[in-house]
Amino acid sequence: MRMLEKDEEEGDIQVSWQDQQNINTFSKYNARLQDLEETYEAKKTEKEYLDDLASELELADEDELVKYRIGEAFVSLSLDAAMERINKSQEELDGDIETLKAQMDEAVEKMDGLKKVLYARFGNAINLEKD
Repeated sequence: MRMLEKDEEEGDIQVSWQDQQNINTFSKYNARLQDLEETYEAKKTEKEYLDDLASELELADEDELVKYRIGEAFVSLSLDAAMERINKSQEELDGDIETLKAQMDEAVEKMDGLKKVLYARFGNAINLEKD
C-alpha cells in the first residue's frame, strides 16, 4: 500500500456523465483488446502448427495417402491435395492474423486517446494501466 500525497488527499473528484462515458468506453476497448489478443495468439499458434505440418509433408512420399483432418473426421488425401488445403489454410490464417493486428492497433490507439483525456482529468486518482 502506498500513502497518498497531500495534493491527492485534498478531496473527491466529481465524475461527470461524460467522464463516466469515457471510462465505460475505455473499459469496452480494454475487454475487446484482451479478446483480440487471445484470438491472435490462438491463430498464431495454429499457423505455426500448419507451418510445421507443411514442412513434415515435404518429406513424405508422393505416392502415400495423407490423413487430413476436416472438422472431426480424418480423410485420406493425396499429398498434393493435402498440401493445397494446407496452403489455403495458411493464407486464410495470414489474412485473419493481419485483420486481428489491425483491430488491436485500432483499439490501442483509441484507448491511448481516452487515457490522455482521463489522466488529464483525474491524474493519479484513476488507474488505466494493465497490472
